[in-house]
Amino acid sequence: MNLEDLIKACQKQNSKAQEELYHLYKNTLFALCLKYCQNEAEAEDNLHNAFIEIFTNIKQYKGKGTFEGWVKRITINKAIDSYKKSYQLSPIKDTDFQDTDVTENQLEEFTLDQILSIIQNLPNQYRLVFNLYELDNYSHNEIAEMLNITVGTSKSNLYRAKMILKEQIKAIAPIHNMNMKYGK
Repeated sequence: MNLEDLIKACQKQNSKAQEELYHLYKNTLFALCLKYCQNEAEAEDNLHNAFIEIFTNIKQYKGKGTFEGWVKRITINKAIDSYKKSYQLSPIKDTDFQDTDVTENQLEEFTLDQILSIIQNLPNQYRLVFNLYELDNYSHNEIAEMLNITVGTSKSNLYRAKMILKEQIKAIAPIHNMNMKYGK
């Protein structure tokens, strides 16, 4: 069944079509959830909630824009809603960051999973802003609206997230290089 037929069948609440759509998008949307969650259990909860929302509102999808973009937007919004319920968005204590540069060579030494793990360890608010801006291409205005923060706070959180990531990569790089050298 092609995607258009699958969507139409889901709009008619065909359970086989819903199952097929779930299997088609579950890995992509789970990876997306992981970006916004601290662990796999939280990501699985958000994925479940996203699919409930997708199947509940699939009749509203009118074919404008890609279907994948539509389901990704729902998934991101569900993750943000979950975050807002679980955490208070509050200022994080000021830290003086050393202005360190990370070279491409240093980044190339890490796998994507290792980099995502470093990102997941960011403070929650910084992680959300970083992911929305850098990985999902939302503007600071959109992020501010989504998270109920100011544009300035969004920009500040992005800057601080980047500084923390740079520091962590710099700190981990020598250990990582030693482990790679000795086959660990």
